[in-house]
Amino acid sequence: MPLYPIRSYSHPRLLCLLGALLFASASAAPAPQLRISENHRHLETSDQAPFFWLADTAWELLHRLDFEESKHYLHVRQDQGFNVVQTVILAEQNGLKVPNAQGDLPLHELDPTRPNEAYFAHVDRVVAEANRSGLVIALLPTWGDKFNRKWGVGPEIFTPSNAYTFGRFLGQRYANAAVVWVLGGDRSPEEPDDFAIIEAMAKGLREGDQGRHLITYHPQGRQTSARYFHAAKWLDFNMHQSGHGDPDYPNFKDTLTDYRREPTKPVVDGEPCYEDIPIGFKPENGWFGAFATRRAAYWSVLAGALGHTYGHHSVWQMWRPGVSGALAPRTAWPEAIHYPGAHQVGYLKALMESLPWTELMPNEKTVVSGPTTGADAIRIAATPDFSTLVAYVPFGGEFTLDLAVVPTSGFWFNPRNATRIPLFTLPSRAGSAKFDPPADEERGNDWVLVLRRL
Repeated sequence: MPLYPIRSYSHPRLLCLLGALLFASASAAPAPQLRISENHRHLETSDQAPFFWLADTAWELLHRLDFEESKHYLHVRQDQGFNVVQTVILAEQNGLKVPNAQGDLPLHELDPTRPNEAYFAHVDRVVAEANRSGLVIALLPTWGDKFNRKWGVGPEIFTPSNAYTFGRFLGQRYANAAVVWVLGGDRSPEEPDDFAIIEAMAKGLREGDQGRHLITYHPQGRQTSARYFHAAKWLDFNMHQSGHGDPDYPNFKDTLTDYRREPTKPVVDGEPCYEDIPIGFKPENGWFGAFATRRAAYWSVLAGALGHTYGHHSVWQMWRPGVSGALAPRTAWPEAIHYPGAHQVGYLKALMESLPWTELMPNEKTVVSGPTTGADAIRIAATPDFSTLVAYVPFGGEFTLDLAVVPTSGFWFNPRNATRIPLFTLPSRAGSAKFDPPADEERGNDWVLVLRRL
């Protein structure tokens, strides 16, 4: 018996074959296949090179942009240092009933077992272009309102049976692509059917791609995949969403909670506060700026995350004037992709890759004096032998560290522009040492201290 029912439209097995052939022809693409590191703390490529996840949030990429626009977006993000793009096949913004930029809907008659070849041909081209550009696609099969509407447009179209079929179709079609599967889509499972749908889709993906790709889960705000699926064999790493509600939400606490879980799995904040999104979704509260996005990134990475995801409010929805916008976007996406936060998380990635970042472990006990909670909380990470120590200071205030070793070099790193200021005076002995970041203490005068013993 065929896996899919035979109908008058293109057969899904043929669609899988067409997609597989496309990505087989791009097998030399620079984007890597990813796997979990031996210590289960970070990701690495198939040749064991550490992979620092720096993702951009582009939920509406496949739905709202044509291919030339997609190429422009992807190449800009590549130039800025991103190596992952998070996007969705069945999109949030009425993605089942509003066609993509080519005029195609993803499914015939809202049926997940009847994919539309024209729509998926566009997905194929964008994913292949991303892979050629060195970008891994963190690919959501569907936004969560398609199995647990709760809010949004929906409709709910998934059952455990068709979720398995859809998952297997996707797994087969993109078996040779550089992708990471992301289930969920801003929804947490609530009813037994929700869990059954997710488990069935994960099973279909695993069978379809024969286990070649990692799988994680994107929950709704202030939630984590670990709450629902930490013990699941298909969940390769945890993703939490610190969200957009609080101007000073300590996302490092969520990262630390998942970092310390057993069994050990890598963790990432897959949706922190977006640049230029209204705080708490209300314009009267003001908007998150570049500092908030920087702080969320350094806080989480130094708490043990495998990397970080950035987002801009206009870019996730690919908004521009004349297009319906969610939650008061105010900058057209072609301009928004150049906002400072996007460059600054690229500086973070470059800094971490210049250090033995895979050996760093959160070490807040090193702080003798200075804030470790609140909006100006200092975060510390160090290697086990303390040969490398990294401290992030959000407000640039003085602090004291208990140094286990005497550093032989050090510098202040400016996370706004990636400049470095050498430390000309270093501690002469192990133990208590005071540090005073450049300029005056104030919100947003954030600095990174790097100490090395080489």
